[in-house]
Amino acid sequence: MDSTPVYLQEEYSKTEIAKILNLLDEELVGLTPVKTRIREIAALLLIDKLRKSLGITSGNPGLHMSFTGSPGTGKTAVGLKMADILYQLGYIKKGHLLTVTRDDLVGQYIGHTAPKTKEVLKKAMGGVLFIDEAYYLYKPDNERDYGSEAIEILLQVMENQRDELVVILAGYKEPMDKFYESNPGLSSRIANHIDFPDYSTEELLQIAKLMLEDQQYQLTPDAEVALEQYIEKRRQKPLFANARSVKNALDRARMRQANRIFDSRGQVLTKKELVNLEAADILQSSVFND
Repeated sequence: MDSTPVYLQEEYSKTEIAKILNLLDEELVGLTPVKTRIREIAALLLIDKLRKSLGITSGNPGLHMSFTGSPGTGKTAVGLKMADILYQLGYIKKGHLLTVTRDDLVGQYIGHTAPKTKEVLKKAMGGVLFIDEAYYLYKPDNERDYGSEAIEILLQVMENQRDELVVILAGYKEPMDKFYESNPGLSSRIANHIDFPDYSTEELLQIAKLMLEDQQYQLTPDAEVALEQYIEKRRQKPLFANARSVKNALDRARMRQANRIFDSRGQVLTKKELVNLEAADILQSSVFND
């Protein structure tokens, strides 16, 4: 057995993985189980690369993934970081992430689906193909649906060109589980299933503050209390989309702030008035009308 030493830290430092994983922690609030799983995958890939460098042969680790969870839980953001990691370790050549939905892959008439799907796959080659709401590809109740044709082409590429393309299938957990049950060939090609938990109210408030900081706004103490109440109420309502819903709420609060300032045109403005969101800017939401 060859006893040539390999210095793990040296190999690790040759990549940008440490920086990427740190950014994952810094930029994304919460998601502890997701971050843990991404670190585990990164460790597996790094060790696999070192084994190959010493001539220890093994099959390529399965790289295709499934991200399940509610909207607005960071699936696309984590997909981008995963593409960076795969690129840094040499598992993909370009490192870009292409996000698509059913409409980008499936045609509306005979002979339309194959070229559409192949064109998307051509653009994604060398990177990561992220298929959002992937379960819409399969509509067993509609005999004239062409989604199954897209799935067949996808399966062939996932198997035969796995060194050139990584596929991430994403969507709500329950529909995705049914999707895999109906497509065992697809399920068997996915090695990494990662579930994204919903954010807590405290995490969403933290996310809101980071969003506002990026745009050079801030909450007054009363506005922070109001926003926390808003999040609690909004979480109980239909179509709640975690960070996405919070972003939409902040956009509306900024619009109310602008109108409030505009309506009081007589006053001399300071930077404070332009930066602060007041409680009233939050409390005017229809969520508080119940």
